[in-house]
Order: sequence, then C-alpha cells, then structure tokens
Amino acid sequence: MHVRSVIHGADQECEYELRATTGWVFRALTARVDSQVLEVTRSDRGWAVDGEPRADLEEAVDVDISVSPLSNTLPIRRLGLALGESADIVTAYVTLPDLAVSADPQRYTRVGERAYLYQSRDSDFERTITVDDDGLVIDYPGLFEREDPPG
Repeated sequence: MHVRSVIHGADQECEYELRATTGWVFRALTARVDSQVLEVTRSDRGWAVDGEPRADLEEAVDVDISVSPLSNTLPIRRLGLALGESADIVTAYVTLPDLAVSADPQRYTRVGERAYLYQSRDSDFERTITVDDDGLVIDYPGLFEREDPPG
C-alpha cells in the first residue's frame, strides 16, 4: 500500500507519503513541512528516524500521524479485532508540523460493526472512531470527519 496526502493548514502545508505491506504493516513515512523533511522507517532491524536507529520505538508496530486519520486505519485493519475484543499497541507518534516522533501506547476496542474505541494509554484521551467497510475513518469526533466528494 502506498498513500500520498497533502494537508492544507491555515499557515502551512504538510505533505506525507506512507508505505505499508498488503497486511497493513507500516514500513516507511516521508513527511514534509515547508523545507523540512522527516523520514521514518521500520524494518526487521528496527525503527529509524532520519536514518538514526530509535530504540525507544522498539515496541511500536504502527505509525500515528497527528494530522491524519488514515494512520488509525493501519491498526484497525492489521489487528482484525472481533466485536468486543481489545488490543494494546504502541505507535511511533509523529506530530506535524514540528516533525517530532515519540512512542505512544494506545488501545483499540471494537465496540460496533464499524466502530472502535481508541484510548490513549498514557492520558485520559479517548474517542469512538467510526469507519467504513474498508476500515477508513468516517468520523473521529472533534478531530476528523470525512467529507463526501463534490457532485
């Protein structure tokens, strides 16, 4: 899977390119904000940020991009949770526009046919995320809402 996205903000434009396996396992992210570029990769040897190994991300499997609901699709699809089932994961959390990367413990619980409770495991933040049949986010209350294409 290969995704390219451009996010238009009030005063900045963020662009990212994400690569994952057909099993929804993260492999690489290139993020750009103005002239700054961030490269995040995951391989059998571990995680690297801008080519430097990151042992603090050792437990991470997925990437979570602060300004994109697409990154929620990766664990939702990869985990394949049954109704009522939960999974604790760690992500490499990428904040934009500052391009910082940190380990972020999370929990996903499937609470409906197309609904998942997302919970941060190091804060009290939680939201019920609604997805379509492909696991793409339709509604992430207070953060993201998919718009229908014009026409």
